[in-house]
Amino acid sequence: MSTRCYVALGSNLQQPNLQLDFAIKAMSGLDATRLISQSSYYRSRPMGPQDQPDYLNAVAELETGLEAEALLDRLQAIEMEQGRERTRHWGPRTLDLDILLFGDEVIDSERLKVPHPGLFQRNFVLYPLHEIRPGLIFPDGQSLAELIENCPADGLARMESE
Repeated sequence: MSTRCYVALGSNLQQPNLQLDFAIKAMSGLDATRLISQSSYYRSRPMGPQDQPDYLNAVAELETGLEAEALLDRLQAIEMEQGRERTRHWGPRTLDLDILLFGDEVIDSERLKVPHPGLFQRNFVLYPLHEIRPGLIFPDGQSLAELIENCPADGLARMESE
């Protein structure tokens, strides 16, 4: 049985566009997983400390036969392969991959919270998600379209593909 899931991608170090390209390719190559769609890349200001470069963000839609925590393990391995270091909360990073949604599941474990806790307030996640799945309804019944109406772009910029 497979599950439709959504993964947020972010990078602001070491050629962020190449980092996101690598992550998309790596995720599409995971066992029992296929890439359904991906959003454009979006430039956003850092969420935390402002003494770091802007981010590039995107969302990927996957179909996977992996369990949620097994997918998390694979995503963290991709981050580590790209040199991810967890030195400062909301600090700069080569690559950040977060599971936003995993089917209709609500997960609250020590390692994983789904839907992702910041999902409903972050324009750099909501806008790319809306690009690929505008009619999405969240497990709690909220619609993505309603959230977008109340979420200003606030400097978020969709990047033209190269």
